[in-house]
Amino acid sequence: MTQAITRTQFSKLEQDNVTCFFNQTLITDFTADMLSPTYWQQKDAVTGSAQGRGTTWFVAYSDNNSIQHDWVLRHYYRGGFMGKINKDSYWFTGLESTRAACEFALLRHIQTLQLPAPEPLAYRVIQQGLYYKADLLSSRIKHAQDLVATLSENPLADNIWRRIGATIKRFHHHGIYHHDLNSHNILLDEKDQVFLIDFDRGELRTNPVNNRWKQENMARLQRSFLKEFNKLEQFYFTDKNWQALITGYQSANILDIEKLEQ
Repeated sequence: MTQAITRTQFSKLEQDNVTCFFNQTLITDFTADMLSPTYWQQKDAVTGSAQGRGTTWFVAYSDNNSIQHDWVLRHYYRGGFMGKINKDSYWFTGLESTRAACEFALLRHIQTLQLPAPEPLAYRVIQQGLYYKADLLSSRIKHAQDLVATLSENPLADNIWRRIGATIKRFHHHGIYHHDLNSHNILLDEKDQVFLIDFDRGELRTNPVNNRWKQENMARLQRSFLKEFNKLEQFYFTDKNWQALITGYQSANILDIEKLEQ
């Protein structure tokens, strides 16, 4: 599917200990405060939130040109045991090495490949001595919900499961490693189109010899489905569903994938 490519300009904004990088083409009135939920709360622009490791904020915003935007604002939080000791501070070794800058760059690359994922809009890094905190602003996938919410309500047809598998194969084909591929980070929109979100600690892996990470990605995803199945009172997931997903992954024709992305 051929899509028109719009030339995009990116800009850096530095103020004291705060550095921001943003899409100047889409955000013509950018300020660093846009990376703070308080800014949007004061404008009554927060339309919802989601709880995970931290709070993800959904923002509906009309800019100076009266163009409506639907965005997602996420703060970077640590997980696991370290998250109990140090909630959201990371060792600063340079701007390009920050979690926000790395995810922003990977999402930009994913956009050039026309893969179904959010578009990166801006990130903010706040230095505090030897450490930093960070935030990311990205586009929101409209009329979509994650697989946990979907499967808590209704089962999915086999063709949708195969589509999920084929979509993951597209990312893997291009060497896109998703560090936390789980049922919360796969979305279905109202047309049953599949999207992947949350590429924190994701990487571009192009070594054709080492493909073990792809198998580990899929194993992690299967564990996440089983975890939700055992945790939730109602969750429509069976071995048959997983086999349909794997069939979609394994049978996805690379030539068809590349033709789709042209």
